[in-house]
Amino acid sequence: NILIHKLYMKLAALFSGGKDSTYSIYKVKQMGHDVKCLITIFPKSSNSHLLHFPTIELTKLQSKTLKIPQIISALDSDELAEEMNILKVLLEKAKRDFQIEGLVHGGISSEFQKKCFEKICKENGLKTITPLWKINAKEYMNDLIDSNFKFIITSVSSDGLDETWLGKIITTYDVSQLNKLSDKYGFNLNFEGGEAETFVVDCPLYSYPIIINKSKTTWDGYRGMFEIEAASLDSNAR
Repeated sequence: NILIHKLYMKLAALFSGGKDSTYSIYKVKQMGHDVKCLITIFPKSSNSHLLHFPTIELTKLQSKTLKIPQIISALDSDELAEEMNILKVLLEKAKRDFQIEGLVHGGISSEFQKKCFEKICKENGLKTITPLWKINAKEYMNDLIDSNFKFIITSVSSDGLDETWLGKIITTYDVSQLNKLSDKYGFNLNFEGGEAETFVVDCPLYSYPIIINKSKTTWDGYRGMFEIEAASLDSNAR
């Protein structure tokens, strides 16, 4: 019994509000782990080495509907050392406040990010769990939809992705279209390289879906952004 118990851990989740970090929480909960808190760092800009930039301020709403407490910090530098340092501080806090034993993150193929997170965790005596590591992109995108994840694209910055994708809830049909475009233009189907950013508006872990009340779309002919200006929880939806 003690042995079985030890397989399950109390975890913190590195959380940006996008599909990868949310689906990682879903996967580790399926494994039986307990996600005690979310760790969210607001980067200074989109030049961040480790962190996602768009819509991150809305993670507070996601934390509420996930019913998982959140530890937040903001950065005033894009320096990697600074990002590593703040993550170390937040992990120490999570260990103190929630007795976590490990960190889950939604990395898929970035060896650089994985090594950075593993290094910080090792220094803090924590395990790292990466449930999406090296996952097949097409299977993963379809798994998201089959698992009732509703997510929108909040930014695009790649050839082949135009303004029509901004603010769109992605369907199975869209995945097949994106797959054709990724073959043609060479971007990652799962957007691991930052070709697009996503925001999860509903999933099986949410108590209530998120409604976008006000938004603004910008498009410069190559890059575009769907900026959520106001959002709320739809408490009538369940």
